[in-house]
Amino acid sequence: MKILYLSCHAILEYDEVSLFTELGHDVFSASGAYQDPTHPTGMRPEIKNAERRDPLISLALQGTRENLHQELIDWADVIVVMHILDWVTPNWHKMRHRTVVWRSIGQSSVGTEMRLEGFRKSGLKIVRYSPLERDIQSYVGEDAMIRFYKDPEEWEGWNGGEERVITVGQSIKKVTRLAACRPDIFEAATVGLPRLVYGSENQDCGDLWGGCLPYEELKVALRDNRVFFYTGTQPASYTLGFVEAFMTGIPVVAIGKESGQSWLREPTYEVPLIIKNGVNGFCSDDISVLRASVDLLLRDKEKARRIGEAGRNTAIELFGKEKIKKQWSEFFGGL
Repeated sequence: MKILYLSCHAILEYDEVSLFTELGHDVFSASGAYQDPTHPTGMRPEIKNAERRDPLISLALQGTRENLHQELIDWADVIVVMHILDWVTPNWHKMRHRTVVWRSIGQSSVGTEMRLEGFRKSGLKIVRYSPLERDIQSYVGEDAMIRFYKDPEEWEGWNGGEERVITVGQSIKKVTRLAACRPDIFEAATVGLPRLVYGSENQDCGDLWGGCLPYEELKVALRDNRVFFYTGTQPASYTLGFVEAFMTGIPVVAIGKESGQSWLREPTYEVPLIIKNGVNGFCSDDISVLRASVDLLLRDKEKARRIGEAGRNTAIELFGKEKIKKQWSEFFGGL
């Protein structure tokens, strides 16, 4: 199957283009970080068994994601659009004769659902990433619910030797992202403790910023540090950063239901349903409880190991590569 992939998130693009290629499909990412999968522009490595496609790149460069070249559309059997409906709307008359799949990434809203309705009636397929999206007002349905994934053979090996709490996010102190990333809770719950913030565009975190880590170094950080503090990125049900930490086995302390969706109408924040408090992680809206959980994990490495191991088992059950690979295979096979 020939799959034209339109991406707005380079890390998810790496994961899904890699998986679809592994499934035996011919995949071309029109204008993302993996337009040339042998020399990507993102933070993740090249995609195995993928080749540079100069004729397709030429067609992509003759248009944009808002105005795709007709020959590029005609090349594809399936067009997968990651979240951005502004790429569907202007191209719909050109690509509705193909199978078009809208892939949610946790950024849906009432407005998005209302915009999806017309395309849905005209044949658009929808793949969701969390069951809690069904609670969004004006929800228009789904053809499949397929979560993000990670390979447990790659994200593993937690040792927790560094008695430090870390978090990972992008631009967490940018004014327009304060309500979404909740750095205030991380600050309050970890003040005075050894701690670092990783991720791009976090220079305004001052001495707390540990840099934007390359792929292999990020995996090392998740293995070596004792605690991962998760504040999410509203309105996402969960993020790839959460999945990577959870699967690595670093014990996760996460904000609770109210903190995770305080400015949302829809109850889409799923992490409090994934974490069983004190069993496979810790989750609370109370700053003092979050602080106590971090203190416990820093003080008791054996407790941290048990919590982290249980979290990893849950991560494999929900987000394990083989499970998600099977789901995508069945979805594509049924088109």
